Amino acid sequence: MLLLTRTKVYLLLPAILIIALISCSAFNKHKKQKNMYSYLALGDSYTIGEQVPGNENFPHQAVALLKKKNIEVADPVIIATTGWTTDELAASIREHNIRDKFSFVTLLIGVNNQYRDRDVDNYREELEPLINKAVAFAQGKPEHVFILSIPDWGVTPFAEGRDHAKIHESIDAYNAAKMEVALRHKCHFIEITESTRQNGTNAEYLATDGLHPSGKEYAVWAEKLADEVEREFKK
Repeated sequence: MLLLTRTKVYLLLPAILIIALISCSAFNKHKKQKNMYSYLALGDSYTIGEQVPGNENFPHQAVALLKKKNIEVADPVIIATTGWTTDELAASIREHNIRDKFSFVTLLIGVNNQYRDRDVDNYREELEPLINKAVAFAQGKPEHVFILSIPDWGVTPFAEGRDHAKIHESIDAYNAAKMEVALRHKCHFIEITESTRQNGTNAEYLATDGLHPSGKEYAVWAEKLADEVEREFKK
C-alpha cells in the first residue's frame, strides 16, 4: 500500500514498482505436502506484510500458531501486492490461472479502493466474484474461507493532517459491505479494524513507515484467524 518518494511515503504503489509475492516454490511445496493442510492468502500490502520480514506477516504467523495447536499447515501461498484494489487482485488471479485447491483461504482487500475514494457499491460488486473465486479455491467450501475486515489507516501517523472522522466513516461503510457479502456467502468474517484503531498510534504496532502494521499487530490478526480455523477444522 506504499509508494516511496524522496520526501514522503504514499499509498497505492503503481504496479510497475511493486513486487508480487506469488512464489512458484510455494506452489511446489503445496503440491508436495498433500498430508498437510494448505493455505492460500489473497490480498494487498496487509497480506504480504509491507515493511516487515515475511515470517511476521499474518499468514505466516497464523500458520505458526496452528502448528502449535497440532494443526499441520504448509507454508502459505500468497497472492498479494502492495497497492492492489479488488479489480487488480482479480486480474492477477485470472492472469496466473491458478488451478490448485486449498484447505482454506483468506481474503483481505479493499483499503486501496477506499483510499482512491471509489464507490462502496462498486466495491461490493467487485468483491462478490472475488469471494466466489475464494470459495472455489477452498474446494467449494465457503466455511473454509476467512475474510478479514479492512484496517483503519486513518489513525496512523501517515494520516496526519487528514480528516480522520471521514476516513473512519468510509472504512466502516466498506466493512459493512464486506461483512454483508461475506456472511451472505456463508464465509467467516474476522474483525480486525478495532485493533488497528486502538494500536494505530503506538509505534510498537507500526512498521517504520508509520502506516503499515508491525509484526506485533499482525500477531493480533493471526491469533484471531488461527482460532477461527481451529474451530472450523475441529468441528
